[in-house]
Amino acid sequence: MIIDCHYHLEERVFTKADFLKEMDRAGVEKTALMGSMIEPFAEPPKFMLGILQKFLESRSLRGLGRRLISNFTPKGEVKILGKPYQIVRDPENGPVFDAVSENPDRFLGWAFVNPKGKKNPVEELNRYRDMPGFIGVKAHPFWHHFAPIELLPVAKVLAGMGKPLLIHRGFGEEGEIGGLLRAAPGLKLILAHTGFPDYSDMWREALSIPNVYFDLSQTSYVSEKATRDIVAYLGPDRLLFGTDGPYGFHDEHGRYDYGFIKRRIERLFPQESVRRKLLGDNFAALAGMAGSRLAGTA
Repeated sequence: MIIDCHYHLEERVFTKADFLKEMDRAGVEKTALMGSMIEPFAEPPKFMLGILQKFLESRSLRGLGRRLISNFTPKGEVKILGKPYQIVRDPENGPVFDAVSENPDRFLGWAFVNPKGKKNPVEELNRYRDMPGFIGVKAHPFWHHFAPIELLPVAKVLAGMGKPLLIHRGFGEEGEIGGLLRAAPGLKLILAHTGFPDYSDMWREALSIPNVYFDLSQTSYVSEKATRDIVAYLGPDRLLFGTDGPYGFHDEHGRYDYGFIKRRIERLFPQESVRRKLLGDNFAALAGMAGSRLAGTA
């Protein structure tokens, strides 16, 4: 089963019906949805993304990369190509689980929480934890500006449930996961975008922490080199296919290219056993999908 573990439900790009067609076209059987944080924005030129990736992947140049992407306004906006976009403080979970309910064989759902938002994170988790297709919790320390340890109450509940927490780390204390893992040692923690923003430094730290996983999502943050290198460094068993759609590379017609990352994985890793792990088996095992109602009919 091919499972995209990281997709933002954003019907201004693809309606649910159109997205199901995109999944079929790409050969993806299930997608784990989460709420949208930002309105659709123009894709940066590929040469600019190449420069950004080189900066971030290099320890000595990472400060330059940080200046390019940690560009926030006092109004809670993030600037992309100089244009400010409002970051959604409390991404909506209701539409996500409505979509899961409508298409239980194709969609799973992450409950998005923000300890700096208006909604209590544990209450939000509890509101959706028993919903069919609930897969775990998503949080964004980078754009919502908090330290991962602030997710501890949620992490303890998830550890007890055996469900994962998926986070997009930031710089400095917004990327510090050690305290959270020490306080919730049973937590299954997924780090988005191959461990952005410090990549190989995070991989080295995770070598001795078997309950830390990485997704391979997003074409802005994750280069082909980073994809190849993390598999070589950690092996394929803790790595997960995701897209971070509908944000990323566009095709020749100017449409978001949903199948790009899946094709990249298939091209980079010709060994079938590796591809199977990366594209679905690892996430199915992590999420406890085997033999459960989450497995649907596929």
